[in-house]
Amino acid sequence: MEIFVKIIEDAVFAAIAAIGFSAISNPPKVAFKYCALIAAVGHALRYCLTTLWGMHLVWGSFISAFVIGCLAIYFAPKVKCPPETFAYPSLLPMIPGIYAYKSLQAFLMLLGRGSEEEFTHYAYLLQFNGLTCVLVVFAMVLGQMIPIFLFKRKSFSATRG
Repeated sequence: MEIFVKIIEDAVFAAIAAIGFSAISNPPKVAFKYCALIAAVGHALRYCLTTLWGMHLVWGSFISAFVIGCLAIYFAPKVKCPPETFAYPSLLPMIPGIYAYKSLQAFLMLLGRGSEEEFTHYAYLLQFNGLTCVLVVFAMVLGQMIPIFLFKRKSFSATRG
């Protein structure tokens, strides 16, 4: 029961963040509920893939982004908006901010170190966290773009009546 609560909690916070991110682009009001739903499903799926089933964060992000892209294409004709209106705000809560923060922190710590051991340690942290952050973001972008290109006719005709 406790794990179910964590999954729901993860989904709810992702939905709230997606609503906030989608408000920036000023979509139709009906689009907010779809952005929230897609973000909740995508983020909860990544949580399950990485936490419960032990999948690496990059692959979990790729699969979740693929699902987000598919859901965005599915809901786009209902609101008559491009799928990107739903996909991008739904992806933003999945950006690995902790890895970006740790990369910058390691870089700053690297600059002030005199011993070779400390320098090597912080260089490793910079490489690990920076590469993880870049690969997760790349996997998310690639994952959500594949459905849009696979279903090109459906995704590009979503805005037409």
